[in-house]
Amino acid sequence: MATSSSSVDAETAPKRGRAPSPASAPPRRRIAGRSGWLASGLLVLAVAAAAVPASAKVFVSQNQALREAFPDATRIERDTNVLVGSDFERIKDLTKDDRPAKVVVIHSAYRDDTLLGYAHIDVHNVRTKPEAFMVVLSPDGVVRSVRVLAFHEPLDYLPTDRWYAQFEGKTREDRMRVGGDIHGVVGATLSAQAASDGVRRMLAYFEVLLKSAPVASATESDVESARSSVSGPAVDEVASPEP
Repeated sequence: MATSSSSVDAETAPKRGRAPSPASAPPRRRIAGRSGWLASGLLVLAVAAAAVPASAKVFVSQNQALREAFPDATRIERDTNVLVGSDFERIKDLTKDDRPAKVVVIHSAYRDDTLLGYAHIDVHNVRTKPEAFMVVLSPDGVVRSVRVLAFHEPLDYLPTDRWYAQFEGKTREDRMRVGGDIHGVVGATLSAQAASDGVRRMLAYFEVLLKSAPVASATESDVESARSSVSGPAVDEVASPEP
């Protein structure tokens, strides 16, 4: 697996909807092969930025959501991971997805040298249009919050903040089955299932990329192949990165 890293200075901002409370934890276990981070600066984009359509329901930008999720952070690192080999196979097994993403971006928040938690912005199609939501984990892999950043389907299909709060406290040991330990949503079944799948993906990323050192190492050709294989909407096309 190959990784690249950058950081942003964290600051507080007015918030919309639910936002997790700050947490502290022991220093983070570093992933092998990770490059150094910038001391300050804007969040580096994973893909070329694209204009968000006028019809898009963008509730909060990526950067603002990250600042609100970690209000006490002095820096937020952005790590781009390329999944290859056994890491890729483990993700497939954990998510029950035959075609998981090969390029995964994880944000890690720190207060000085203390790890506060992780975040991942998951983008996927609900019915025919995409949504983006951010899953925040504690340093030990417990879901702290799930927050919708943008939703391009009709808002009638968007579950409430209270519904998303069901994921708080979940871990990889939980089934997160809609209609089981996760209540369904009348008229928004696909939205509910997409959210459950997205949280399950983040917990799988924690297990493979963060909890233990990665097994596989990506070559330059692996990186190019992974980037060229990306399909579906990019995060910056669905949820604005700024301000």
